[in-house]
Amino acid sequence: MFSATARLASRAAPAAFVVGSATLLTVSPVDAKGNVDLKAVKTDIADLIDKDAEKRGDGTAYTGTFVRLAWHCAGTYAKADNSGGSNGARMRFNPEANWGANAGLGGARAALEPIKAKHPSISYGDLYTLAGVTAIEEAAGPTIPFRLGREDASSGTTSPPDGRLPDADKGSMPKTTSHIRDVFTRMGFNDREMVALCGAHALGRCHTDASGYWGPWTNAETTFSNEYFRLLVEEDWTLKKTHKGKPWTGPIQYEDKTGNLMMLPSDIALIQDPEFKKVVEIYAKDEDAFFKDFASAFSRLLELGVPFPAPWWKFWA
Repeated sequence: MFSATARLASRAAPAAFVVGSATLLTVSPVDAKGNVDLKAVKTDIADLIDKDAEKRGDGTAYTGTFVRLAWHCAGTYAKADNSGGSNGARMRFNPEANWGANAGLGGARAALEPIKAKHPSISYGDLYTLAGVTAIEEAAGPTIPFRLGREDASSGTTSPPDGRLPDADKGSMPKTTSHIRDVFTRMGFNDREMVALCGAHALGRCHTDASGYWGPWTNAETTFSNEYFRLLVEEDWTLKKTHKGKPWTGPIQYEDKTGNLMMLPSDIALIQDPEFKKVVEIYAKDEDAFFKDFASAFSRLLELGVPFPAPWWKFWA
């Protein structure tokens, strides 16, 4: 998910070793896996979302926040040296916990702690990414292929450098568009996959106290659909100048004619770049195509850099 904040453990760390320029984690005793009942964990996450939404009573929920949590846990990956990614769940520690791009995610991590306590065998990396998967599926989205196997780091000493997560605005539309491609290409995604992953903005909203930006992308922020793309194509998006009758003093964002919906500069970039716009128009008309592409790309995003065991048959290849 695009960061809207560009402007604004007492245990010893486990041993690590380096292959090429990539730092790999060894498994510490606290990471040892027991059996994890994946279905039971997903049920508990879904129940948490439902109960919290009922408690809020305002149409909002953890849905979008859990997707952002999973996205930001995994979106630090770099294909060049296999660094970053969801393996390690280092966002629990500094420096990642205090990155501006991760503002507001501490509450989401805290909300998942009772589930971690109930299912101690699941790693934080698996829990955070599974929370995003469950949120999408519970929001009427596609089934996301998911497997367990992430290990937990005991500190943030192996965190990648700040600046790898996507920003909402780089100061101009050409720079913002270039930034989108730089971030996603670093992880190994093509243009179509980039646009599909941006479709996660179908869920959730921006909060001024976390990012400076305000508002939801769609009128159904807890329902996963292609509405984000339809709105991008069909609505007339203009610079936001006022908010609740007063001059808008926040960062540059766009709004529809009602002033109730918003788009970030990085969203508008998707309809100003000719190649991105081609994909946006496909998804705006074909939700099945969007769901298929998103499920594939999101599953791959969450697995980047994770050392899953090779299939048994590869040992004889």
